[in-house]
Amino acid sequence: MFGYLAPAIRELVAGAACRDLEEIRLRMNRPLILKDRSGYFSLSLQGRPCEPSQGYVVTRDDLERTVQLITESSWYAWEQEISGGYLTLPGGHRVGIAGQAVYSGGKLKTIRGISSLNFRLARAVPGAADGVVGHVVCRSRGQLRSTLIVSPPGCGKTTLLRDLTRQVADMGFQVVVIDERSEIASSYQGVPQLDVGLHTDVLDGYSKELGVQHALRALSPQVVVTDEIGQERDGWILGELARSGVKVIATCHGESWEQVKRRSWLTGSLGVFELVIILSRRLGPGTVEGVLRIG
Repeated sequence: MFGYLAPAIRELVAGAACRDLEEIRLRMNRPLILKDRSGYFSLSLQGRPCEPSQGYVVTRDDLERTVQLITESSWYAWEQEISGGYLTLPGGHRVGIAGQAVYSGGKLKTIRGISSLNFRLARAVPGAADGVVGHVVCRSRGQLRSTLIVSPPGCGKTTLLRDLTRQVADMGFQVVVIDERSEIASSYQGVPQLDVGLHTDVLDGYSKELGVQHALRALSPQVVVTDEIGQERDGWILGELARSGVKVIATCHGESWEQVKRRSWLTGSLGVFELVIILSRRLGPGTVEGVLRIG
């Protein structure tokens, strides 16, 4: 993935030999910021970890060169994906894009005047779900409990969701992943870059509503997996799956089940969830704080 960074930044990051790197943030005229398991830091001109005040400052040329590399010098060819706020690179790595919004017909068409880029490294963690899969699947009965994974941002819920999907699919369940933002399977040009299991079909870039319709009509899932439940309409979509006898594994932002229970979307979901997994970052990403039976 380093090959998509401007040469000056590529040399710094590659020379630093950072372990467990999670993010690389380029903000114009501000320090280069990296994130690993220990937190955020910058790199000096010599490529050594340092405080941001001593860090390498990203230039306009750095940003422009990086944009050329990630778009293969053809911004227009990627406009549809860019309008979603990110690009996906080979290997499933994602680049979040910030700048000036350009609207057409009342809809966001593209982003101009790029001011920052956030590279998020895609990395499967086989075994991340080992501690919870026994709660989700009753192997003796061949049954699965619809499960909601709850955590604040950056606590590993998508990593857990991905590995749980892989393990469930490899047990023989027919799984459909509705990957609205290409984060679960990290697909590149429609092809999953990370392992989500033998019996998994991925609907990459589909909205939840269209994805559910497609899955029920054409793919006969036993389980539907999706990320970031939170809109009012999501409750109705989950209810539609419940009415069809399909189990659900999903995530949402929150710090506790008590907090999530107050969300309006949950009212319309027909009590689809039977299990809630609460995550934090207390002992590092993916710390399981609780597994609650609620149905």
